[in-house]
Amino acid sequence: MTETTASADIIDFLAGLDPDSEISGQVARLRHNRAQARDNAQQSFHALFEPETPGDFTLAERYAVAAFVSGLHGGATAGARAASFYTDLLVDELDGDATPEQADEFLTTLAAVVSDARAHVHGSGVTAPYGVYREPDLAAESAPGPEFRLLDRQRDTFGPRLSAALEFSHVLVLHPRDSRAERLRPLAAVGWSPTEVVRLAQLVSFLTFQIRTAHGLGVLATKFVPQGDIRQPGMTVGARQADTPHRPLHADPAPGTGVDAGFEVITYPDLVRPARFVTHSLGWVPWVPPVEEADLTDRQKEALVDPLRAKSAYFRLLARDPDSLEARTLTDRDIFFNVTDGVGRAERELSAAVTSRFNGCVYCASVHTGRTIAESASDGDARAKADAVQRLCDEGVTADLGSDLWNAVRDASVALAAFPVRFGTSHVASLRDAGLEDAEIIDVINAASFFNWANRLMLSLGEPELPKRFR
Repeated sequence: MTETTASADIIDFLAGLDPDSEISGQVARLRHNRAQARDNAQQSFHALFEPETPGDFTLAERYAVAAFVSGLHGGATAGARAASFYTDLLVDELDGDATPEQADEFLTTLAAVVSDARAHVHGSGVTAPYGVYREPDLAAESAPGPEFRLLDRQRDTFGPRLSAALEFSHVLVLHPRDSRAERLRPLAAVGWSPTEVVRLAQLVSFLTFQIRTAHGLGVLATKFVPQGDIRQPGMTVGARQADTPHRPLHADPAPGTGVDAGFEVITYPDLVRPARFVTHSLGWVPWVPPVEEADLTDRQKEALVDPLRAKSAYFRLLARDPDSLEARTLTDRDIFFNVTDGVGRAERELSAAVTSRFNGCVYCASVHTGRTIAESASDGDARAKADAVQRLCDEGVTADLGSDLWNAVRDASVALAAFPVRFGTSHVASLRDAGLEDAEIIDVINAASFFNWANRLMLSLGEPELPKRFR
């Protein structure tokens, strides 16, 4: 654990927030109004990047994936600061795992891969998030875009496990709606276990939340200091101790040799899938084997927080990594259910619904459009708000939601979910003009950012099912 990760809140660090600063201190202090969300976002970082027992998903692999994901975000945002931060962690890890020459080759290759991947997407002219819908009524909204494949020499540098992880991560970051069961097969084929696949999906999805939250807070504080992008070719790492034994750079076990390594991806040839975005409930089925309810350990049950979640295949799947599940759940609850102050529940749910609609997560959108309607049910204009939510489902994120406040929440949520992240001072101004104070704007930033995390988990690990009563 580095001095920075042990002593600093990582999101505050990436956003450039300082509680004692005249410029950013107010935003840093307001963020403490959601102390559970703040503390558990930090705990999510520790669970995913500094676990006591990393298992087959080594720390070097985790930091390499994080440097790749952050580098893809890039630009003068928290993504650039995150790329530098996670690359520094990677350098520290490689310093004990590789010769200086090996580490240089690894970092040089990673920097080139990030640069090429970004250039490939920018050159395609396709706006991210892109991808093809599996739902037939949404075919007109599909936006095919570039696939990412490593070159053979890059695979030689990274090894089979990390290579598969980077290609999987590219899908999650840039085109999550392209997720399909077959996207998991390359991971299983090189020995990734169900538990490690869950950890990988959590890690990548968490980063899309962490970077967006930091970006939004940095913009709100008007205190943003862009850092350099991922390290460039020619940079070196510190000399190793002469008596330190060399370990393989990517520490790969042979495929299929880890605990529970490899698995059969679950598919559903006869699954009845939804055809479009809806406001009613949907089912969800996993592509990765979840823990059976009878096999849940005491720690996994504790991590569920709500005992009823033991009935859910989704939460039993995430329970494969109980530490990250528990921290994520507590972050979620504080962002969405802490109503001691801040923006209304309906606006938080609306932000989640808009983000899900924009990212293409039909399941999440069904849950949170329904909750937006339910949270508005006692309002005098409840019917008009329900109609606005239906327009969001039918027309997408350009739909007029009927009020300055809801349209401002919509625009801010889309800007945070866009790639590159487009949330800026104009969005802050629109939210303020619609009547929100800075503490309420932080709720919108938190809600939208969190659903970039939630959408990618739901999309990458399974798919929605249409319940019998709606067929």
